[in-house]
Amino acid sequence: MTSVSARGRVAALCLPVMAALAASSSVAHAQDVSSREGLALQNQIMALQQQLSQIQSSGGNGGALPAPSATAGSSSAAGGGDLTAQLLERVNTLEQQQREMRGEIDQLTNDLQKQTATLSKQISDAQFAAQNGGGAAAASAAPAAAAASGADESGSAAAKPTTPDALLAAGKAALQKRDYATAHENAEAALKNAKGSFKVDAQFLMAQSLAGEKQYRQSAVAYYDAYRQSPKSARAPDALLGVTASLLAMGDKKAACQALEKLKTEFPSPTQRVSHAAEIYAGRGGC
Repeated sequence: MTSVSARGRVAALCLPVMAALAASSSVAHAQDVSSREGLALQNQIMALQQQLSQIQSSGGNGGALPAPSATAGSSSAAGGGDLTAQLLERVNTLEQQQREMRGEIDQLTNDLQKQTATLSKQISDAQFAAQNGGGAAAASAAPAAAAASGADESGSAAAKPTTPDALLAAGKAALQKRDYATAHENAEAALKNAKGSFKVDAQFLMAQSLAGEKQYRQSAVAYYDAYRQSPKSARAPDALLGVTASLLAMGDKKAACQALEKLKTEFPSPTQRVSHAAEIYAGRGGC
């Protein structure tokens, strides 16, 4: 009787363990076990389930065994208790490993979200750099505009620019200061009376200011209009780059790759600056 009771107690102890193992197994199946470590944990849990099943089975068949002495029964119960404790410890260890793996998955998800936000900002910054023609022409326009502004301020009052070239100079200076609203206003005013190359420059400035205001759909159209007005001019490659950057900012990678392909077809030997920018955009668009 003592042996049967001891084995019954071992079996009773095994029942909550079996429940814990069943719950752990359900969690493991519910998660996406795609890693080598996850598969190993699942196999270990299944092995523990089999061991506990064997212990419970042997406990249930205790009545068919010959009656052992009280000392032997106590030893058997103690041995069964030790084994149960060991199995519980292993189950707890495996569950802790599963929690740690889940934490790593959550951390990777957070890292991916941060990288996506960083990539979006890099696209915006690269777009701004490409729109300003590498900085050389824009850098020379900014000091000229600043000097003209200083000369005007020395008088009684600073007059607003009215001619297309003055509006363009003021608009480019505003663009350098990232005053996109003023740049947009000057470009729009210049377009009303500009002709020839001034009109192309005004259209390009309009596209740049729209991109700065994050109106990417309108900026893509404005850049393409600048390209169509003078498809063989020095501005044309930059205009197609602007189209590409705006489309990437919108998330339209397919259309961005088409714009890059047109750039490659129309200008097979572009400047190093244009070629480098095209390579960067091709990588971001997966072209």
